[in-house]
Formats: sequence, C-alpha cells, structure tokens
Amino acid sequence: IKMAIQYWFAQGEPNKQRLLTVRNGYHGDTFGAMAVSDPENGMHGMFEHVLPKHLFAPAPSCQNDEDWQDSDIAEFKQLITEHNDEIAAVILEPLVQGAGGMRFYCPEYLRQVRVLCDQHNVLLILDEIATGFGRTGSLFAYEQADICPDILCVGKALTGGYMTLAATLCNDKVVEGISADGCGVLMHGPTFMANPLACRVACESLDILLESNWQQQVETIEQQLVMELMPFKAMDSVKDVRVKGAIGVVELDQPLDDKMDWLPEFIVDQGVWIRPFRNLVYIMPPYIINEDDLTVLTGAIGKIIERLAESS
Repeated sequence: IKMAIQYWFAQGEPNKQRLLTVRNGYHGDTFGAMAVSDPENGMHGMFEHVLPKHLFAPAPSCQNDEDWQDSDIAEFKQLITEHNDEIAAVILEPLVQGAGGMRFYCPEYLRQVRVLCDQHNVLLILDEIATGFGRTGSLFAYEQADICPDILCVGKALTGGYMTLAATLCNDKVVEGISADGCGVLMHGPTFMANPLACRVACESLDILLESNWQQQVETIEQQLVMELMPFKAMDSVKDVRVKGAIGVVELDQPLDDKMDWLPEFIVDQGVWIRPFRNLVYIMPPYIINEDDLTVLTGAIGKIIERLAESS
C-alpha cells in the first residue's frame, strides 16, 4: 500500500491515496492491512474508528468463467470509474479469498479488474500470501487469469513456514515511477527487514519447491480432495464443498462459534490439527503429504460433520 501511494506521489498525483477492494477479503492484522480487509464481516471491528476509509465492492460471486456475466463486476466498475482520481491501487486476493471465508472466484474477474485498472490509471496489487508458490495449482494464482499485477505480496510458503519472512515484488513501472521524484528510495525500513537467515531459508525453500514435481503433487492432492470431500455435499448440515489445488473447504449451514467448548479437543482426538472458523472446516495440506495421511484428514472432517449433526 505504501509503495502504491509513494508511486503516485512521485508522479505528481498526491491525491491518489485510497484503495479499492472487495468484501470478504482479508489481508492481515497491521493497520494498513486491516483497513483493506472486510470492515463488516472481518475480525477488526474494534478498530473501525481509527482505520482509513477505503472503497469496497461486493465480493466476486462467479466461480466459473463459463458462468461469467458483465453484471458480476458492475459495481466494482462503477466505483473505479467514479473514484479513479483518488484511487492509488486495487488490492485483491486472486481466485481464493482466504481468512475472509475461503471463497473461490473465477479468473475472468481478475482479467476484467486488470483491464479496468489500466483504463483508469490505477495500480493492481495482488496478495498471494496464502495462494502463492503452487497452492492453487499454478505457481501463482494470477497466472490462471493470464495477467500480471503491478505489485505482488508473498509470504507463508516463501520459507516453507519455517521462518518469518514476507516479500513485496513490483514491476519496472513501479520501480521507475517511485524513482521519478529524484529520491528513488522506498519509504519503508522495518528493523528486521531482509533478515539474512530468513532470506537464506527462503532461497532453500524455493529451490526445494522448484526442483520438485510440485505440479503433479498438487494435482494428485486436488483429485483426492475431490474424491473424498465431495460426498459430504449430500449431508444435511453441509452447505457447500469446494476444492481448488491443494485447498479443500467444507462449508456448513451453521456457525461453529458455540461448538468451540468441545470441538478443538474432538479434532485432536482424531489425530489431526484442523482449525475450523465461522462455519468452515478446511485443510491446506503440505504438497508432500501421502495418500494415507490425506485420507486421515478428510476422514476427520467427516467425523467432525457427523459429531456436529449429533450435537445440533
């Protein structure tokens, strides 16, 4: 966000300070990230009065390109058209909205957003913290839409989860744009930025990933998730089942908040670690998981659903 705002400041457009995003998004727990996470259905309500006010379009609703209609992006298009003189960037989680609801949406939405950003002189930021490095079946989720962002946020799998490290990547346009005011320095310098040990871990993690057959591993996981999770759709308490790459989601017809007095212990008793939230039970298994271990995870989800049905 700071990079996008500084870009426009260097371009002589300091009024471009706001962000446009969509509902049901989640981008983190620092103040800038909280401000572009869903302000109503998110988890940051207590900070409402101190967060900057950004622009929110409805969450994408179309899950398949074949079902795409222009109306799916109409309100987003209206917002970017009416406010382009004050919008620095659009920020989205590509194809998968994570902690905001584990919602999937179609690549065509991203394509349309890229076109609208170009038409209205707005940068595009994609948050691939959760989806990056193969999780959805492509190295980055945005590749499935055949587009490129101006700024890309990565983390989590960057180090395989072994050390804390995130990175912000950008294209030449942003680099050269920030340098245009003669300063040429991004106004950002956290104390622990570029920790050498974490960077070394990231290099090793990326080598391990790229030298492996990760595409086949993710495809195999996806096929097994479809085979073992989709039958749960027939259960009365299940609202939806979604699978994309190495992500499996079971959406229930009731929230789980009042079940947390017994549910965590029940899950551990099944021999697994799964974190349900809201009305969702989901898994994002490691790519090296074997068939038997994945069946243990999906079987545990089935037992959770059965136990919830008994307790309702």
